[in-house]
Amino acid sequence: MSQEMTTEFAPKVAIIGRPNVGKSTLFNIITGTRKAVVKDQAGVTRDIMIAPVEVWGKQFDLIDTGGITEAGDIFSKLIKEQVTDFLHSVDLIVAVMDGRSGLLPEDRDIIRVAKQTGKPFLLVINKVDRVQDDDMFKADFYEFGVDIVSASFEQRRGVSDVLEWITNNTPENQVVIQEGLNIAIVGKPNVGKSSICNAILGSNRMIVSDIAGTTIDSVDTPLVFNGKRYNLVDTAGLRKSAKREDDLEIISAFKSQEAIRRANIVILMVDGTIGPTDQDARIMQAILEDHKGVIVVANKSDLGNKEVPEYRKTFREQVERVFHFFTDVHVVFTSAKTNQGIEDLFEMIEHVGNQLAFRIPTAELNDFFFETIRKAPAPVWGTTNVKFYYVTQTYQRPPAFIAFANSPDGVTNAYRRFLIKNMKERFDLWGMPIRIFCMKSRGAGQK
Repeated sequence: MSQEMTTEFAPKVAIIGRPNVGKSTLFNIITGTRKAVVKDQAGVTRDIMIAPVEVWGKQFDLIDTGGITEAGDIFSKLIKEQVTDFLHSVDLIVAVMDGRSGLLPEDRDIIRVAKQTGKPFLLVINKVDRVQDDDMFKADFYEFGVDIVSASFEQRRGVSDVLEWITNNTPENQVVIQEGLNIAIVGKPNVGKSSICNAILGSNRMIVSDIAGTTIDSVDTPLVFNGKRYNLVDTAGLRKSAKREDDLEIISAFKSQEAIRRANIVILMVDGTIGPTDQDARIMQAILEDHKGVIVVANKSDLGNKEVPEYRKTFREQVERVFHFFTDVHVVFTSAKTNQGIEDLFEMIEHVGNQLAFRIPTAELNDFFFETIRKAPAPVWGTTNVKFYYVTQTYQRPPAFIAFANSPDGVTNAYRRFLIKNMKERFDLWGMPIRIFCMKSRGAGQK
């Protein structure tokens, strides 16, 4: 990526600890969201989640991390490596411990890792449900010589003490950055979504493995590119409902759909060596139903170039066939493994962002509209020709328009496609899911 991209625009505060000690609960309380999956099951949070926070005039990025454990399964190992590496890039560390369990060997490892970073850190002893038990629960942890807060997140007790420590250790706000766009990355499992996120960010924020279902959360990561702030959302792989075998996958699918709904631009990741499938077409239809800007990313293009004859031509032909309802969708070819196409992807994101915000002056829009409807016979409703009076652009993004006519029910989908095709040609809106609504003109019935 170019040097104009940076994520160093706010102090970073990381929440760490063993699985199921309350890290995600604290994250949700402070951010005022339900971004982190909270469930009484160890290992639910697998990715690093980041959300901007403003408390008492101080701004910082709060980070929820996967639970650190010595368990031997592949996910536990990935989480421990990921979190340990990531802590060197943060500014403050909040280590959450379980007061009911007392000090465990894994807690000692976590404190050792935090100390090795040289960053200020706070020990928070959670699940202390009675105030009179504070000193007893803290006793095991005094030996480390660091700040300690006792808390019960379920009762919201101790959270203000945590916030006070963070704000006292947070420098004054830095640079004011122009707000950008929410970008959701969706697709089937194991097509490289998290790898592309890592390539864009230049850090190992999302766990990457070849096991389908590694990402179960929608992971928000703010970044800056060309002076604009973006929010990058990596989501769990979307699978057919029948294949969602447990409740975590159901939660993940919901969060992916939620990410699409609040996104401005959706990146649909496709395995370039396979090409788009019927499942990708269903995901694309969901994106279009929510009326979002969309970019198809053909990942693993380094392999595609080797394995598929006339790779790019073949892939584009597949796009036109599988996405027959939206054939002009933007396509970018990438390889997360080699960083190929990452610059192209961000250039396309900026281009689509400009398209989303594009507005046509009303006079120019109506001149174009009436010039266009003369090119084809007017649609007919019953025995009456449909007559258009004027058209206006709404404030929706992507661009949407309302055409007022005497008989709007006579405007067929085919005629709408004709109007949209001409609009895309005139105003360079290729790849935009434009909508044209037809309404009855108030004065139509009087004429």
